[in-house]
Parts: sequence; C-alpha cells; structure tokens
Amino acid sequence: MSSLTNKRILLGVTGGIAAYKSAELVRRLKERGADVRVVMTASAREFMTPLTFQALSGNPVHTDLLDPAAEAAMGHIELARWADRILVAPASANFMARLAEGRGDDLLTTLCLATREPIILAPAMNQGMWLNPATQANLETLKGRGIQLLGPGDGSQACGEVGPGRMLEPDTLAEAVAAQFATGQLAGRHVVITAGPTREAIDPVRYLSNHSSGKMGYALAEAAVEAGARVTLISGPTGLPTPERVTRIDVTSALEMLEASLAQAPQCDLFIGAAAVADYRPADYQPQKMKKGDEDTLQIALTKNPDIIAAVAQIENRPITIGFAAESEQLLEYARGKRERKGLDAIIANDISREGLGFNSDDNAVTLIDAERELALGPMSKTRLARALIAELSRYTR
Repeated sequence: MSSLTNKRILLGVTGGIAAYKSAELVRRLKERGADVRVVMTASAREFMTPLTFQALSGNPVHTDLLDPAAEAAMGHIELARWADRILVAPASANFMARLAEGRGDDLLTTLCLATREPIILAPAMNQGMWLNPATQANLETLKGRGIQLLGPGDGSQACGEVGPGRMLEPDTLAEAVAAQFATGQLAGRHVVITAGPTREAIDPVRYLSNHSSGKMGYALAEAAVEAGARVTLISGPTGLPTPERVTRIDVTSALEMLEASLAQAPQCDLFIGAAAVADYRPADYQPQKMKKGDEDTLQIALTKNPDIIAAVAQIENRPITIGFAAESEQLLEYARGKRERKGLDAIIANDISREGLGFNSDDNAVTLIDAERELALGPMSKTRLARALIAELSRYTR
C-alpha cells in the first residue's frame, strides 16, 4: 500500500448517489496517512451529511463560499494553498461543466480556480450523461488544462443501466492518489541528508545550540523517499518523528555528525547538508555542573567546529554535494561565496530574517544556486518546497 504520510488531500464531494463511496474514500486516504479536509457542494448535502465526513476526517467540513466562521479560521484561498492535491469524487456532469466554463460560483469551483496544485476528478454519472457529446467536450477541455481523471469505471449503475460512468472504488482511488507522489526521479539512488541542530555541551546540563527545528531536512527526506531513493537521515536533536522508509542516525554534537556523515557519504549518490551545525563548541568540557559564582559575567572559550559539508565535498569519489546557507543579510552574495569556497555542486540559500519563514516555521523560501543558475523557490510550505528541491536536485544525479 502506497503512503500518503503528511500529504494534504482536499476532497470535493458533489451531488450524486456515488457520494456514499466518498465516506469510505476518506477512511482509505487517512489509512495511508493523509490529512483530509472535505468540501461539499449544496447538492452533495442532499445525499450525505457534513457530520459524517467531519467524523471520518477529524476536520470541520467546508460547505459555503462565504462562511464567516470558515473565513475566520481558514479562508477559501488559504484552503486552496493548504492542499497538496484536490480530489473531486464523485465529480458530477454538472460540476465538470461548471469547471470547464471556469465558474467560481461556489466554494469547490473557487478552490479549483485558486489552487496551484494538481486537480483530480473521479467522474460518476449515468452512462448516457457520460457519453453525451457535451460531457465529452467538457472532458477534453479539462484534460487540456492538465486536470487528471481517474475513471470512470464500467458496469451496472444505480439507475439500472449498464455502461461507463461508475465512480472507481475508494481503495483504487486512494492508491492512485498515493502513487502520484512517487515520482521515481531518484529511483535506485542513495541520498544522505543531515537535519536539525547540533548541541555542543558546556557541562552535563548546559549546551550551545540554535533554533533549527529540523523540519526542512525531514521534509527533504520524505520527498526523496517519494522520488524513489533509499534515504539515510543524520539528525541532530529534534522532536520530529522519523519519516516512513527512512533510516535515521541520531547524533548530538557537530563532531558526531561529522563522523556519521563521513561514514555515509562514500556510499551515497547525493548528500544534502540541511543541518544547522554549530560553528563553535566549548574548548573545555566541564565534567561536573558549573556552579554559579558571584561574578556578573562568565567567559567560555570556544573552538571552531569542523565544516561538515566542506569535508564531504573533499572526499575521494565524493557524492553530489549540496549545502545550505542560512543568512540574515546579503543572502545571495554570501551563498555564492560559500558554494565556491566549499566546492559544492549547489547551495540552497535561505533568508532567515524574513518573518514567518525559516527556523521553526512550517514555510520557507529559498534560492537554489549552482554554477549556471539561481532559481528562486517559494514562499511555500516546507513539504512542497522539499518536493520542488528534490525535483531540481535529481537532475544532478542523472
């Protein structure tokens, strides 16, 4: 069973007897790890109640374009940004016609207009309606815009007729949606990613560290798995769960991360240094807890930590080596210098001064810099950004 772990699926339910299958579809999507939010049209509510979908999804159901409560919590534009995929199941003939016309007269059509993510339709209607030239013309229009179709199936229908127009079964739809995230861009490759902060011990209870949450590195690990890679994640201390199908090596200090990185790097095709490694560590570790004295100040001598990404870039038969540059000023200038100085194939420049982005945030914006180009990506969620970065970085391994 393919995974939808940490994927955000917006399920649109339109009017039709097949709407009863959509309740089971929510269950199947969630079984694969998806976070599911449901949008129901007015006609869909004639067949099923919002309460059913709320109970199954664990989230409020969205029904109205200008619902004051929904706008206060998650406006319709924000909901469009939230989704990784919009799946409309069932997609009625009427909905397909309105979508082909570019209508935005209810919440679901508005979301389809506003989203930048793929839209998937699972048609369900009487076989005569499906075969009608108007429906087929709308189908071709939608296909021309990049909208994907799953089904319909062929068989007996609720009206008693037999033919094409059945909505595919929920398990089939859930599996097909999950398969879309498996790109195969890194099939057969071994990817090693460092993530999170390091902690440099001062004494048994104190340490030096930074604000890195590890979210970007973990998102890259998930995206690399989706792309077909075998992934090893070398992680500093975080509170994040290990992504599925990822081998995790836990470390604490920069020296431990260096040791693990140099052990793994010769065995991999792509090395991504996303960790926020402390630049310095205490020169003298105190084996006993330091006592607070009468002095108003405390001086601690620091010594420089090794540059892990530069060390990886210098090994014999090194992998494709990608670094991160977290800067608060002169972002691109400093990032270019780091890439050249450390001998990296590319560097991902991250402006940590932008409010709501970077450290401890769910969103980020970066610029990918190599010898030939500078590609700006975001702002977007770290999950989406990771997929975009993996798609770009996979080119270096071909």
